[in-house]
Amino acid sequence: MTLITATLSGFQGNAQKISYPASKLIEQQENYHGTKVGDPYRWLEDDRSAETEAWVKAQNKVTFEYLDQIPYRSRIFTDLEKAYNYPKYSAPKKKGDYFYFYKNDGLQNQAVLYRQLGEKGTAEVVMDPNKLSPDGTTRLVVFALSKNGSYAVCGFSKGGSDWQEYQVMHMKTLQMLPDKLEWVKVSGAAWQGDGFYYSRYPQPDGSALAAKNENHQVFYHKVGTSQQDDQLIFEDAANPQRFHTVSTTEDELYAALYVSDRGKGKDGNGLWLMKKGESKFWPVKEEITDFSFGLIENTETGFLIETNEDAPNSKVLFYKSSDKSWETFIPEKEEPLQGVGTAGGKLFASYSKDVATHTYVYDLTGKQEKEVALPGLGYASGFGGDREDTFVFYTYTSFNYPPTIFRYDIASGKSAVFRAPELSFNPADYETRQVFYPSKDGTRIPAFITFKKGLKQDGSNPTILYGYGGFNVSLTPSFSPTRIPFLNQGGVFVQANLRGGGEYGEKWHEMGMKEKKQNVFDDFIAAAEYLVKEQYTSAEKLAIQGGSNGGLLVGTVMNQRPELFKVAFPAVGVMDMLRFHKFTIGWNWIADYGSSDNPEEFKFLYAYSPLHNIRPGGKYPATMITTADHDDRVVPAHSFKYAAELQAKAGASSTNPLLIRIDTNSGHGASNTKKALETQADIYAFMFWNMGLVWK
Repeated sequence: MTLITATLSGFQGNAQKISYPASKLIEQQENYHGTKVGDPYRWLEDDRSAETEAWVKAQNKVTFEYLDQIPYRSRIFTDLEKAYNYPKYSAPKKKGDYFYFYKNDGLQNQAVLYRQLGEKGTAEVVMDPNKLSPDGTTRLVVFALSKNGSYAVCGFSKGGSDWQEYQVMHMKTLQMLPDKLEWVKVSGAAWQGDGFYYSRYPQPDGSALAAKNENHQVFYHKVGTSQQDDQLIFEDAANPQRFHTVSTTEDELYAALYVSDRGKGKDGNGLWLMKKGESKFWPVKEEITDFSFGLIENTETGFLIETNEDAPNSKVLFYKSSDKSWETFIPEKEEPLQGVGTAGGKLFASYSKDVATHTYVYDLTGKQEKEVALPGLGYASGFGGDREDTFVFYTYTSFNYPPTIFRYDIASGKSAVFRAPELSFNPADYETRQVFYPSKDGTRIPAFITFKKGLKQDGSNPTILYGYGGFNVSLTPSFSPTRIPFLNQGGVFVQANLRGGGEYGEKWHEMGMKEKKQNVFDDFIAAAEYLVKEQYTSAEKLAIQGGSNGGLLVGTVMNQRPELFKVAFPAVGVMDMLRFHKFTIGWNWIADYGSSDNPEEFKFLYAYSPLHNIRPGGKYPATMITTADHDDRVVPAHSFKYAAELQAKAGASSTNPLLIRIDTNSGHGASNTKKALETQADIYAFMFWNMGLVWK
């Protein structure tokens, strides 16, 4: 294989050479509304070809040879293992006499599912996913108990794929029944009677990891039968790019059908209901618009429904069964509604105020009774249970506050720690600041800055700037033990809350969609400029990181402002903005991005698409692209083509490495703990090495 050779400035200025595998060029051109665009690496879209396999091996050989030279790489991995190695629990979920919860002893590849009788009973293993595959990459991603707790649907993902296989467990014997359901994706398991609703696609033609997914169907499976006997409940072959999912109410009296059409650029959903014993859904909201409707729960006289129609920050409405009228239950507030749960005859509504959770308790007339006292400015989740429950569990976390489970007594309104993590380090040694900085157009953008106490703002600190900015996703305060070793090295971690996310409701989201996507990139660039101005770091000590839509973010700002960053980590990114909708469920992103099939939308997509805006001879930051062979959400072809283009156009002239790290048996996220720690260790090693720093 032909090699492209480049001279690099290695650690502490020692020159070194790196040879990139040359990627074959083919004659491939598309005409987009009169603009001809070349696609010379399209052959890398075939994930099953021998040529692609050889290319992946050649790229990984170069990358891992580069990483192997870094003398403190193994020490970083050891430090990460030590920081990560403590028991981690999920909040318990009560079903019948049992409490179910997940626990990872420390370094287990997968968390183990347990149950115990009562709050203080002896825990027994329900399922240990670590025993499902030799390398620990098979995950338990769905565990849905029937109403009486007699059965559970167990959904498994192999090697990081989004495809799932469902099986049914008998909860008395903890043995699997013969039931096996395949080709499940974008689904849950909604119990009703002696079976459950689920969603699947027909078996794909071609590559299961890359082929476009169309014709999402809803089936009802009766326990003890084969999949071929499942009853088709709903499909819409005339609209193959719609999602169809079903949930059921706590009493299983109603099934709710959600229909969304993001393939046509609609960001909302229709909502349909069907009473137990009926055979046909009837519409609550038939027309699919840009507004969402979510069933919270049913009452004797109607339904509580969350929506953002005429309420960008969302509100809760009551839909009256008798006359199908609507009335406001909880009006829209100044802060966006983060989530709603019910338990013990109460409704728990959580709001996000400047990205911090505030949770309020309402009675079932819509009257606010009290606020749940949380430990500080962080993120809380949970607050759900059954109608007869007298307490709920919730989990609270922040950047310097490890996830801690609280028990909230509904009658008294008091919280008590139920389970706190036992750590080998003291979270009080670290500090988090929330700052607000101006973007290019003057918009005030929030960011969290976390570091070890005593940090000097002298511009010398190695800093990671992390962002996402899309799909109405809020980047909330969260704790990660793998950040601790980095912070101990004098590192600074920054999480910017860019437009396009949901931090300030739907308006904030819309300000980063489609033709306004450049706002997201401007917000991220402005964050970097703020960090340099305030001397948290300098351009020579700043790394940028983001995954998926965040990978797109990193790839774009690298093209627009390469001199502002020393290191870049675009992970599992959407890099080809002209063809993303051609693979798996990529068409689902048209609502946020737009589509190259539309002449006007093509213009702004082409203007920032990371793949199509790499400058020949450009001086790019030291770059390590990360992806995985089983990523069937953002297919690795995005990263493959981007790496090939970057190396071909800038590899020979760049003084920084431009590498791609391709994991195996992993997907859109790491498929087990070991792989996650290995990837993070390589990220820190690559970052420090290219900043001329030593990991002490």
